[in-house]
Amino acid sequence: MEIDPMDSVESGDDETAASRAHSRLNSRVAITVALLATFMGICKVKDDNIVQGMQQAQADKIDHWSFYQARNIRQDVAQSTVATLTVQRHAAAPADRTAIDSSIAKFQALAKDEATKKDSLRIQATEDQKTYDSLNFRDDQFDLSDTLIALAISLLALTSLTKKEWLFWIAMVPTVLGAFMGLAGLAGWNVHPDAITRLLS
Repeated sequence: MEIDPMDSVESGDDETAASRAHSRLNSRVAITVALLATFMGICKVKDDNIVQGMQQAQADKIDHWSFYQARNIRQDVAQSTVATLTVQRHAAAPADRTAIDSSIAKFQALAKDEATKKDSLRIQATEDQKTYDSLNFRDDQFDLSDTLIALAISLLALTSLTKKEWLFWIAMVPTVLGAFMGLAGLAGWNVHPDAITRLLS
């Protein structure tokens, strides 16, 4: 049996072609991972700022509702005092009624003032909740983006280990979706997959 020297040459060519294909695949994986990591970093900075805004809105809402309750108590006390003084006025001597009328007017004005201020605080607390909800909407976008990009990076790591090109293209699905959700958060687009967010929350 004769050995054909060309067989070893062809085998070497096949190995070189496979090596070049693997090298190209690894380069694509490395570039994609680097871009995704950079994009995640940018989104993380924006998301952290949004979370700080959410915390501030939540604190403001709690403060405004607390002040609302305080104003409500003051209004109730003033109204109770007016009712008490009104009863006392009927039983008081005519000479004392002028002083009681003055006190009634003072507490009526106080009750009215507290009602006005209370309503203003209610409006502020409602606005704080709207601000929180708006920021939370964008925070959900960044959270979903982080999750999808982390999944993509895991699939890209498997691609690099297994050298399977089809796995690279599967990894592109969460890559594109994660990038889209990140861009939606950065640009303030009105995109919000409620079903997925409810599942993950």
